[in-house]
Amino acid sequence: MEKILITGTAGFIGYHTALKFLAEGYEVVGLDNINNYYDVGLKYGRLEASGIHKDSLEDYCLKGYEEGKQKPFDSLPAGRQGAQGDASGNNKLNDGSDNPESCLPAGTAGIRNLKSVICNLHPATLKTLQEHSPFKYGTLYQSATNPRYRFIRLALEDYDCLKELFEKEKFDRVVHLAAQAGVRYSITNPFTYMDCNINGHLNIMEACRHNKVKHLVYASSSSVYGSNTKMPLSTSDNVDHPISLYAATKKANELMSHTYSHLYDLPTTGLRFFTVYGPYGRPDMALFLFTKAMLEDKAIDVYNHGEMWRDFTYMDDIVEGVYKVTFESKALDIQMTDDRLQIGWSDPNRQSTIDNRKSKIKPDPSTSATAPFKVYNIGNSSPVKLLDFIKAIEDKLGKKAKMNMMDMQPGDVPKTWADTTDLEADVGYKPDTSIEEGVGRFIEWYRDYYNK
Repeated sequence: MEKILITGTAGFIGYHTALKFLAEGYEVVGLDNINNYYDVGLKYGRLEASGIHKDSLEDYCLKGYEEGKQKPFDSLPAGRQGAQGDASGNNKLNDGSDNPESCLPAGTAGIRNLKSVICNLHPATLKTLQEHSPFKYGTLYQSATNPRYRFIRLALEDYDCLKELFEKEKFDRVVHLAAQAGVRYSITNPFTYMDCNINGHLNIMEACRHNKVKHLVYASSSSVYGSNTKMPLSTSDNVDHPISLYAATKKANELMSHTYSHLYDLPTTGLRFFTVYGPYGRPDMALFLFTKAMLEDKAIDVYNHGEMWRDFTYMDDIVEGVYKVTFESKALDIQMTDDRLQIGWSDPNRQSTIDNRKSKIKPDPSTSATAPFKVYNIGNSSPVKLLDFIKAIEDKLGKKAKMNMMDMQPGDVPKTWADTTDLEADVGYKPDTSIEEGVGRFIEWYRDYYNK
């Protein structure tokens, strides 16, 4: 049976995807940096549910930090915020003090890129880290409930450790779901997105091409459609006008992937997810925020005065699509076509071959005439008005929502609607979970998990 690397397995989609591949009998290695973009307790909860116990993952054992007695790193990227040089070239801590403990992270939160942190740390802080870290970062841990699942805490930006992992494990396929998520967060924390989404994606591609990975499947986003107004949103549409940095990094991932597919014959498939929801969902997403607020009898913020539509897609539908694409993507067919362009700098007919193919094939941004590359939408293809979504939550909770009507937020779009024609044609799959069913499952999980 093949061995699959799945990144982002402490995250929402990655956790569920790992369970799916395990259920199908595959050997899985999960990877995540467990950052503090949102409550790390929920990330540990997902890991616990898959047999990876929190106590075995702690990088720092200082009780004071666990209890929040020390100051954590600020939210901006480590190395830009954790320690800074003054005019004389001396390192200063993020609070300007000489106390090395003042910039250590709280528990497992705050570390996004261990190496970039270490290279900028105050010497006394580095000494503290060396004395108290049990060196758990970069270590594989065996699931207590599934012998075919192991987990490693690793930052995507750490290419040396990533390279070592690939060389040791010899992965057959990679499902790359780890990323810095969030449209609104990218407005206030732009450097985080460049480090994780751009450099991290590059590192994954480099590791894949040097280790002959059969197929790289990666998460893109419906956010790449930006200011497009033609509905439904199709992968054949132009997406050159993103309206958030998050969307721009996802568009960049697609362009980078095509480049590697073309240069190195690496099959790559990007998946544009449409508003994913379900159990163990992210706390910054609407369903989680609304449910929590309503149960606490608090008002919810409703943007664009409720005049918004989203193609809400249930987690099980997303995971099924990811699984099928991993083995049935059109990118794999392109790789196996006998008359495809042979990639290589030594081909003397390279340019003429490309020109001939361009004249015969209608340009389509979602595929390529010269590379094993494909992009799909995965969405429910049934946009729901935000006020109807709220009503579904009200019906399942048995209580009315108090609503603060707000203006549209920067970087947001009024409507999403996935055209999944290619997904249906190539892999024979179409998501179909209704809002009523999906919301009901989430609320059932939420009440059980948080004892509400």
